[in-house]
Amino acid sequence: MLEEVERWLSARSWSAGDRPIRQLVAAKQATGQTVSVVLPALDEEATVGEIVTVIRRDLMDRAPLVDEIVVVDSGSSDRTSEVAAAAGARVVHRDAILPRVPPVPGKGEVLWRSLLVTGGDIVCFVDADLREFSADFVSGIVGPLLTEPDVQLVKAMYDRPLGTTPGQGGRVTELVARPLLNLHWPLLAGFVQPLGGEYAARRSLLERLPFPVGYGVELGMLVDALHLVGLDALAQVDVGVRRHHHQDGQALGRMSAAIYRTAQLRLARGHLVRPTLTQFERGPSGFEPRTHAVDTEERPPMREIAEYTARRVA
Repeated sequence: MLEEVERWLSARSWSAGDRPIRQLVAAKQATGQTVSVVLPALDEEATVGEIVTVIRRDLMDRAPLVDEIVVVDSGSSDRTSEVAAAAGARVVHRDAILPRVPPVPGKGEVLWRSLLVTGGDIVCFVDADLREFSADFVSGIVGPLLTEPDVQLVKAMYDRPLGTTPGQGGRVTELVARPLLNLHWPLLAGFVQPLGGEYAARRSLLERLPFPVGYGVELGMLVDALHLVGLDALAQVDVGVRRHHHQDGQALGRMSAAIYRTAQLRLARGHLVRPTLTQFERGPSGFEPRTHAVDTEERPPMREIAEYTARRVA
C-alpha cells in the first residue's frame, strides 16, 4: 500500500461513535448546513418503511439532524411508495423528475435525478434494502461533512456477512472493484467498501460529477471525486454491520460487467469495447446463451442541466 494511503487511513477513517449526535447537531446549527437523505427504491416494501421510520425517529424527531427524507421510486410493482409515505418519507417517482429526459433503468439514474428534488447542502444516499437498520448509517457518514470543512465525500464501511458466514459478502467488491482500484487508482485502495450504497457528499461536489446510470455509479463517483477534489477530501466511517438481500451469481455478473465498463471508460475515453455480456442458463436442450446489454450511458454533471441551474437561481 502506498505511504500516502496509509497516512490517509489514519487521518480519514473514523467510527460512527467518534461523533456523538449532540456534537453533530451543534455543528449543523453552527454552520447552517441542511441534510437530505435519499433512498433509491425498487420493490423494497419489506424494508423501506423501517429505514424511514428509524431515520425520522432518531434523526428528525429526537435530534434535528436530517431535514428531509426522499424516497425515489423507480417503478416498483409492490407497495414501496405507500409504505415509504406512511412511514414519513416524501415519495417522488423517477419518471416525474426531469420528464423531458426519458429515464433509463438503473440506480445511478435515480441518484442523479434525486438532486433535482432535494434541497440539502449535504446529500446522503442509503440503499432501501437494508435490514436491522441503524441511524448510524446516516449520522456516521454525515458527521465528517458537518465537522470537517475539507471533507467532500464520505463512504460507509462495514462488515458484510453472507447469510450466517461473517465477512463473505461484497463478492463483486473483492473480485472486480478492489483489483481495479488497486491496479489503476491505487490512491483509492484504502476504501473498505468502495461499492457500498451508503455515502454522503456535499451538493457542491455531486452537481459537478457525471453519473453512470447503472451499477457503475459508485465506482465512477469515487474515481471522479478523487480527480476533482483529491484523496484528502474523501473519507470513510465504520458503521458496524450491513445486512441486506444478496443477489444471485448471474445478477452479480451483470453488475461486474457494468462496473468494469465504468472503469474502462475512465481509463481510455473513446476506446470502445462491445458493451454486452453473454451468460448461460440450462434449458430443455442444454445450456442456452442469454445476452444482456451492459450499462454504458452516463448522465452529465447536474450543474449542466438548465432546470437545475434555474432552480438554484430562483
